[in-house]
Amino acid sequence: MVKITSVTLQSPAFRKGILKDDILVKINSHNIKDVLDYMFYSAETSVDIEIERNGKPLFFHIEKDEYDDLGLEFETFLMDNKQSCSNNCVFCFIDQMPKGMRETLYFKDDDARLSFLQGNYVTLTNMKQEDVDRIIAMKLNINVSVHTTNPELRVKMMHNRFAGEKLKYIYQLAENGIKLNCQIVCCPGLNDGDELRRSLKDLGGLMPNITSMAVVPVGITKFREGLYPLEIFNKQTAGETIDIIAEYQEIFLKKFGTRTVFPSDEFFLIAERELPPMEYYEDFSQYENGVGMLRSLIDEFEKALDMAEWEGGERHVSIATGYSPFNVIKSLAESAEKKFPLLKCDVYKIRNDFFGETITVTGLITAQDLIAQLKDKNLGTELLLSTAMVRRDSEQFLDDLYVSDVERELNVKIKLTQSDGYELLDSIMGISY
Repeated sequence: MVKITSVTLQSPAFRKGILKDDILVKINSHNIKDVLDYMFYSAETSVDIEIERNGKPLFFHIEKDEYDDLGLEFETFLMDNKQSCSNNCVFCFIDQMPKGMRETLYFKDDDARLSFLQGNYVTLTNMKQEDVDRIIAMKLNINVSVHTTNPELRVKMMHNRFAGEKLKYIYQLAENGIKLNCQIVCCPGLNDGDELRRSLKDLGGLMPNITSMAVVPVGITKFREGLYPLEIFNKQTAGETIDIIAEYQEIFLKKFGTRTVFPSDEFFLIAERELPPMEYYEDFSQYENGVGMLRSLIDEFEKALDMAEWEGGERHVSIATGYSPFNVIKSLAESAEKKFPLLKCDVYKIRNDFFGETITVTGLITAQDLIAQLKDKNLGTELLLSTAMVRRDSEQFLDDLYVSDVERELNVKIKLTQSDGYELLDSIMGISY
């Protein structure tokens, strides 16, 4: 039972007389407790709805096109509270953040519904058998944070006594035809080496319903006092991890025609190895986990540059980026400068003083580090920043400052740019649409 907060004008529900503050009880005889129930049972062309109004039941029948929305809105997107994480993972980034940041940054979600709806990864430790049964009945694919298939090690890494036991849900889901994308946050000395081999072998046994796997290196900030003593990857250990993954890529490729498992770009950068070619990444199924993002950027940029023509006079811009992708971004900027003599594009690598120098990705750069390290630089007419630095729904950095604050302090116009080679070149050249 969920309270309806509004009804969209001229929607199927509106035309039938369903009102704001009515209580949604059932759709096609199924109890409705959240957005998954609502979306799944209301997708049909013939819908019977039970409403409670002023304590009395009312019944409505609606005929509509398949998947057309009924037009009902609720207090929250999920129609109830977001589920928080019940783990205390040794590698959790939220536990490594300083105090005093905005409250929303400290919320650990582990909600399976957000896996289906927004692509979030979940550990399954919040789930019960009835939740698994519902996923199977609805035929919903899911993204799972596995980390290890060793039950005892999973308990240790996640500080949750049920973490190993809940691995059984992965097998149940896969065996019932549910497609799973998996990720492993790899920690040196814990779930790398032979433990990583075990995890890849176990998950490979569930293919083809394990559709992709990403292995990403643990990130460690300077705020780890009292936490598990983790290590970061170095050139040797990163290279060893790439090689282990390559072993299983070859096995999967021969047996299933797909590599399935991929290391994130960071591993190649740390190991000082050349990024693989485009075809290595197949359909870029783990792009959001940083797998193939740089290769895609490079190839897109080079294609865009081949077709580009310079118009106008001299132009001077700058780019600020993290240590990890600096060499790649610098190389792209230099190739643009070489083709267009009137263009000057300075690239600055920003040291992460806020979280610590071990954090080298662009997405975790704060406004205060940008201001401090670029204050006396000639940034030209525009400073280009990745959209990964700010919130999706605003221009707010992790340290609560805004793009406008950085513009004011550095006295330069800022342009936010997606991780897209075509858009990056357009931004460098000053082309806008």
